[in-house]
Amino acid sequence: MIERIENVNGFDLWEKRDLFTVRILALLKSYGCKYQFATFYRQVIDGKTTAILSKLDNDFTLSVADGFDNEELVRFFCVTGYNSILSSSDFILSPRYDEGEIMESIVKREPAVGKYEIDEYPKLMDLFNFVDYDEQDFKAWYVDISHRVRHKTAKAYTLNVDGTTISSGILSSIIDGYSILTAVRTEDAFRKMGYGSALVSYICCDVKGTVYIMCDSKKNELFYSKLGFTKTEKWRMYK
Repeated sequence: MIERIENVNGFDLWEKRDLFTVRILALLKSYGCKYQFATFYRQVIDGKTTAILSKLDNDFTLSVADGFDNEELVRFFCVTGYNSILSSSDFILSPRYDEGEIMESIVKREPAVGKYEIDEYPKLMDLFNFVDYDEQDFKAWYVDISHRVRHKTAKAYTLNVDGTTISSGILSSIIDGYSILTAVRTEDAFRKMGYGSALVSYICCDVKGTVYIMCDSKKNELFYSKLGFTKTEKWRMYK
């Protein structure tokens, strides 16, 4: 059975911790259960929760445990409809999906010393323009990320040289010692000069516990492995 949860304690018995769970729990902490655009569900089999889901607008995140019912979840998504579903490779919806590696790190390395400054509270419009989000509406992005920052479930960073932004990174989900790092970018002219590594190291030191990242290329994997990240499992995005 898949049921919608009606209060913020609905996932208290869920013990699994992975990138997908972190996204779901951080979203729940940010918005609670009072909005129609952010809703949450769980699959229960014989009294045990076997999957948890979040929906933000029409984009789903799914985390599954042993014994989950794949077919029931497929029927649920077919009935509700979706723009996208982010899950592990354990869930199978169709043969068409994007896929990449999840990497994680608990390593805390002090960033290299250099002539740069790190801003933990950059102007979000400037950050949005620097990251260059494809087809992302600024207003929707701004409302969401600023809301998360106020609720301490997200944090943004830029590395600046002489007042110019060189590198960026956003912890888009933060919950209970787990974080997800996104929007890591270094200006083309300043790549392979240590700025991106310095910023990622700083961010990892700024938060406790595990930091996750979704990689979509072998080149990214090498960059993060040098900073102490290791591969854990694959992510899939169904659209």
